[in-house]
Amino acid sequence: MTYRIAICDDEPEQEQTLKAVVDAWGKENRVRCAVACFPSAEAFWFAYEADPVCDILLLDVEMPGMSGMDLARRLRAAGSRLEIVFIASHFEFVGEGYEVDARHYLVKPVAGEKLWTVLSRAAERLAEEPLYVVFSCEGETVKLYEAEVLYAESFLHDLVIHARTGEYRIRETISSFAQRLSEDFFQTHRSYLVNLRAIVRIGRTSVTLENGAELPLARGKYDAVNRAFIARM
Repeated sequence: MTYRIAICDDEPEQEQTLKAVVDAWGKENRVRCAVACFPSAEAFWFAYEADPVCDILLLDVEMPGMSGMDLARRLRAAGSRLEIVFIASHFEFVGEGYEVDARHYLVKPVAGEKLWTVLSRAAERLAEEPLYVVFSCEGETVKLYEAEVLYAESFLHDLVIHARTGEYRIRETISSFAQRLSEDFFQTHRSYLVNLRAIVRIGRTSVTLENGAELPLARGKYDAVNRAFIARM
């Protein structure tokens, strides 16, 4: 899983310091972190409205224009459950942080070890939710739990995701999509990415899924898919 982490702070130096800590935390914990930085609450909100994909938000409370607290209230009103970590120069806004279910409240200058602890706690909370993937389909943002995905089929630059809830055609390569999923998925063929937990039979040249679909298995991948399948049991 990739953690999508946003840093919203109007001080460039503080922004880069936080990013360095996040990158170090990700490297130490061997998790992928896609970090995006925003100089204002308005900038983050504009980006979020267009693509509401964010797991953890490191949010400066006091900024010109829309404050961090106002942004947090707007996010919660929109139904967002992302993990919010407030960062401020003093403790004045701690009480308000509880109103928006903030994960933590850190005071500047932020100690690296304290932020590491907060990030780890946020990651634990996120892990309580089943793994999912987010993508754009027909002008809409779709959040799909991995358990719902049976397999994905590649057509040149397009990808058709076959799920229990229906089919989704997106503009993405199969290799790029695979990188965004957990180890529950295995590429059985250059054109097929399969949910190992949906497999009911493995043959020498094909795999059969619980919905009856029979998908090709590339030469030389029989042993590898068996090992991966057993590891998921």
